[in-house]
Amino acid sequence: MPGLIGKKVGMTSMYSEEGKNLPCTVLEVGPCVVTQVKTADKDGYDAVQVGFGDRKENRTSKAMAGHFKKAKVNAKQHLAEFAGYGQDYNPGDEVKLEDVFEEGEFVSVVGTSKGRGFQGVVRRHGFGGVGQATHGQHNRMRAPGSIGAASTPARVYKGMRMAGQMGNGQVTMENLQVLKVMSEEGLLVVKGAVPGYKGATVIVRKPQA
Repeated sequence: MPGLIGKKVGMTSMYSEEGKNLPCTVLEVGPCVVTQVKTADKDGYDAVQVGFGDRKENRTSKAMAGHFKKAKVNAKQHLAEFAGYGQDYNPGDEVKLEDVFEEGEFVSVVGTSKGRGFQGVVRRHGFGGVGQATHGQHNRMRAPGSIGAASTPARVYKGMRMAGQMGNGQVTMENLQVLKVMSEEGLLVVKGAVPGYKGATVIVRKPQA
């Protein structure tokens, strides 16, 4: 299994063997249950689907309730699929943290960043603003300024750095080192920051070879 589903617990710090204080994130990873095994003959590709977190039956759609019933597992809150695997698993198998990860290896964590709403160019792109507020620009301190287009090209180029929605997007943090695996508590400690708020759902996976 190349990865598991979990949730972000919070941030803390640990001391390395050299005495350096390392910022790290604590993740509650697994246990996950195999809800479906896809094969190339039936589905066109090999993959294994896992579920994490229990869900109330009355909060589950009939289609998903039938999906979980077919796998003979309880309704799950979150699902994730890992392509290229599945031959060694059957629906209903439980995959724990210690079965996948070990200390010292590097992993990638996929999550949804915190939503910041509609933000201006100073916060969203780091613009400096007008600066010393000269030439009577008392109310233009954080304005983006001219966007440049005149008769040529007579339009605004796509990708122009302007104000807009900030955050609330999928972010992948790569090459985070696993500092500690606490199998009894189901906790995984990784070096560095992980996107999302406390309690946010994340997918922890090993880098593809």
